[in-house]
Amino acid sequence: MGFDPLPYAIPVFVGLIVAEMAWVRARGVRGAYETRDTALSLAIGLGSTVAGALTGGAVAALLGWVHTLSPLGVGWAWWAWPVCFVLDDLAYYAFHRSAHRVRWFWASHVNHHSSQHYNLSTALRQSWTGFIALSFLFRLPLAAAGFEPGMVLACAGLNLVYQFWIHTEAVGRLPRWFEAVMNTPSHHRVHHAVNPRYLDRNFAGTFIVWDRLFGTFEPEVDGERIRYGIVSQLGTFNLLRAVFHEWLAIGRDLRGAPWRYKASYLWREPGWSHDGSRETSATIRDRWMRSQRGAAAPDMQP
Repeated sequence: MGFDPLPYAIPVFVGLIVAEMAWVRARGVRGAYETRDTALSLAIGLGSTVAGALTGGAVAALLGWVHTLSPLGVGWAWWAWPVCFVLDDLAYYAFHRSAHRVRWFWASHVNHHSSQHYNLSTALRQSWTGFIALSFLFRLPLAAAGFEPGMVLACAGLNLVYQFWIHTEAVGRLPRWFEAVMNTPSHHRVHHAVNPRYLDRNFAGTFIVWDRLFGTFEPEVDGERIRYGIVSQLGTFNLLRAVFHEWLAIGRDLRGAPWRYKASYLWREPGWSHDGSRETSATIRDRWMRSQRGAAAPDMQP
């Protein structure tokens, strides 16, 4: 009884990308789209679709196996759908936050952030290696709680469909009540930014309330130009490098690190190093916050 909404959404995605291209051209917005960057986004999106088709059956089987072990059974009741969607979005928040704080998960997720442009085509940069990174583990508790595997997969697909439209600069802020509850283009621009103020903020999928509840929310600031991408920019439009560069970097670190630090290069945050030669998002953001407090201090003197 479950369904996959993504195949039905793809024609809409393509139409909206074309419409956004026309909008930026008509408005004379410069730099919103770059031909090689857009081509790379489309190629990554195609590859992720293939990867999902190859591994989707295994994920469904795992969900089904966990569901059979559960003494609980929610079934297909109408009320189970919204409950499952909300809980799935909470599971997505947990995954997404982990994907930025644990390097193993980041290696799979980083390609989504690799573009220095922010437009609807950027949303297509989905993972090829999510199954290898075990990102499906975050949804297994839903099957253990008695939700039907088909329902869980359908809610996950709807969550992904929702997130497409928030990858744009064409939409400013929406009504305050909507911004308070839902993830929006304004909130997600913050998430894709590399400005120190914005690093590792706004992990929401559909509902921004999770970030507000768990202390990871940061509003978009008027007048501060957003810079997109990753802290160490990719610097190439090579497809395989874009998809696999962090996995290769992990391999280099594992080869060169002393044994007692090898596991840390897998499970510590991106940017961590045993000799302190690199910086994490947290250290960059903390340094920026200290500099802001220092700049404000003279103004507070009587």
